[in-house]
Amino acid sequence: MKTIENQSNELKRSMKARHLFMISIGGCIGTGFFIGSGYTIHEAGAFGAILSYIVGGFIMYLTMLCLGELSVAMPVSGSFQTYATKFIGPGTGFAIGWLYWLGWAVTVALEFLAAGQLMQRWFPESPVWMWCAIFAFLIFSLNALSAKAFGESEFVFSSIKVLAIILFIIVGGAAMFGMIDMKGGQEAPFFSNFFAEGLFPNGISALLITMITVNFSFQGTELIGIAAGESENPEKVIPKSIKQTVWRTLFFFVLSVTVLSAMIPREKASISESPFVVVLDSIGVPYAADIMNFIILIALLSVANSGLYAATRMLYSLSKEGMASPKLGLVNKRGIPLNALLITLAIAGLSLLSSVVAAKTVFVFLLSLAGLGAQIGWIAISASLLAFRKSYTRQGGKIENLKFKVPLYPFIPILALLTNCIVMISLAFVPEQRMALYCGGTFFLGCYAVYHFRVKKNKTIETPKQEVELNAGKKMVI
Repeated sequence: MKTIENQSNELKRSMKARHLFMISIGGCIGTGFFIGSGYTIHEAGAFGAILSYIVGGFIMYLTMLCLGELSVAMPVSGSFQTYATKFIGPGTGFAIGWLYWLGWAVTVALEFLAAGQLMQRWFPESPVWMWCAIFAFLIFSLNALSAKAFGESEFVFSSIKVLAIILFIIVGGAAMFGMIDMKGGQEAPFFSNFFAEGLFPNGISALLITMITVNFSFQGTELIGIAAGESENPEKVIPKSIKQTVWRTLFFFVLSVTVLSAMIPREKASISESPFVVVLDSIGVPYAADIMNFIILIALLSVANSGLYAATRMLYSLSKEGMASPKLGLVNKRGIPLNALLITLAIAGLSLLSSVVAAKTVFVFLLSLAGLGAQIGWIAISASLLAFRKSYTRQGGKIENLKFKVPLYPFIPILALLTNCIVMISLAFVPEQRMALYCGGTFFLGCYAVYHFRVKKNKTIETPKQEVELNAGKKMVI
């Protein structure tokens, strides 16, 4: 018993604002953007693609405002899982936590697999599994050292991605307006591709379908809430990080898509080749494909790094709330929940194995779950804020005492809840995404059943209490 007490230290608050900002950026700027943006342009057209990213960014903004108020009031690593447990119900928190954890664990496996396949461009004779093992060891080491080591590594990974996007916007924008000569003597396109086939060449329905894909590309920004439990001075750091993440992510995405849409005719945009490679190649940038291959590799490792961190902290939180084995809540001297980290990496490894031995059954099921976990998390964030405010005011709390509060309450959290629910329901109308809704829904209901028939009966469960400032020195205990 003594050993366990010595091991189960709390997580260390060692991450700064720049870490939180880059962790959030790292979670959302991945292959979905570098490759998936081509699909958006092809389906929705130039103007439609930009509109889709603006709407997706608006939904992200609404959701992050809700997360900001909750995270400043209660900076815990469980984030929206903990909030859902306290304010919506423990069964909901249990299901959300396990779905989100499994989703990120599977995503980590997918990133390793994709990174291994990318390496074959430069080393065609090398086996993919070897690169998967190398990258898994690298990402595990960064996560096992300390929260600060993870934060610093993610800062470097994300900085490379952000720098690449900024350079692309500058070079691509210059070519777009004729300030740089294009290969083969092509004329500068300016905004001609925006009006070549009308504003919505495939109709409004195509725009709605691409908005679903775009909304998923913004997911990962919620990692700010999970990292809040290990951030220095959360009441100052979290609001600053959320504002930076929202506006800079929207800036990078919208400007990049504007350049891509202007430079590539709609019929030439696809997911078979990164639109960034197409643009750089048309400008005549030497080794364009190799440059993008490297940047996409960094993006994959960045998402794997953030994903392993998020999944580990979610498992740690579930353990602390009695929803997983107590051993998964143990923390070593460096402030790392090592057992949770090892189990998460092991599940990622099994998911990777299923891509070979059960690709059409287990792997497809896991892949579908990965796509839905974050979306349900976003729904939980806005719903939890509505329930939190109700509980806060009922216990005598004054809104002006909240250190960060959502403006235009309750309009913004209600709008965030509605738009996120619409995105999730819309999956049923997209054949390629329908499986995510079916598999995720089944898993979610299964978790509810497990909680009510097994976990709830465990009388030793004690959800950790949190204190929130009310007024005149009084605190609300939840």
